[in-house]
Amino acid sequence: MILTVTLNTALDITYRVRALTPHASHRVSEVTERPGGKGLNVARVLAALGHEVTATGFVGGATGGVVQERLAAAPGVVDALVPVSGATRRTIAVVDEQSGDTTQLNEPGPTVMPAEWSAFQEAYEDLLPSSAAVALCGSLPPGVPVGAYAGLVRTARAAGVPVLLDTSGEPLRRGVAARPDIIKPNADELAELTGSHEPLRATQDARRRGAHAVVTSLGADGLLAASPEGRWRATPPTRVHGNPTGAGDSAVAGLLSGLVEHLPWPDRLARAVALSAATVVAPVAGEFDRGEYEELLVWASVTREETMA
Repeated sequence: MILTVTLNTALDITYRVRALTPHASHRVSEVTERPGGKGLNVARVLAALGHEVTATGFVGGATGGVVQERLAAAPGVVDALVPVSGATRRTIAVVDEQSGDTTQLNEPGPTVMPAEWSAFQEAYEDLLPSSAAVALCGSLPPGVPVGAYAGLVRTARAAGVPVLLDTSGEPLRRGVAARPDIIKPNADELAELTGSHEPLRATQDARRRGAHAVVTSLGADGLLAASPEGRWRATPPTRVHGNPTGAGDSAVAGLLSGLVEHLPWPDRLARAVALSAATVVAPVAGEFDRGEYEELLVWASVTREETMA
């Protein structure tokens, strides 16, 4: 079983409009709602790949109830979310059909009380013994300590469970110091962590700070990975257009599934970059176009990078 952690779950709402114009009224042509937050997106993609998945984190209020209803309809995902008194946040994605661009609005999330944080930590420790790997994903809701992910990484490592960390800012900086097996920042998050805007150099620096392996999302340019086994660049065979929301989460699912299946790094990266691109062309986050994925997987390019002096 793979465990995903989403401390700041969300109800993802996607609006599609013909053209998004500032200061104007718009008619929405389509509305979709899905359980969201990075870890829940990862869980749904993993389940679609055929893996047993348990999703934990926080959920609360009427919005949280809708998240759990939608999650129950996702085959293969076990709901182990921990209740809180506050209301789960909503995230709004507005897709401009004319340009293909997406505008994202993210609420902060509920304030988590100390007793609720303690209850989650107990539930997390109980789930680890049956987990083949764990993904710690997304932002921290108000009330959760900024070093939360660092503590969760250490707990997973103590239990002998490989852990992937996908967050940003100070939670990422502290989490890296706890020595996760993999981190997956995007280029901006990696630059903020290391101070370097040269991706290969920054990736190496992140490893020196504690990450065993680093996989950096480069948007349409694919992924850059550095591990003890080597350095690689993975790119899709062609640039795709659509809604990029959730593409990074699908990459995490690809990396995590490859880890538990003991695939070599080039195969993990090919899967991750193909899933990411196939998510861009899907209508909502947490889903991917299977036909596109299977075709992209065949033609994805993974090349070894030269070692820097």
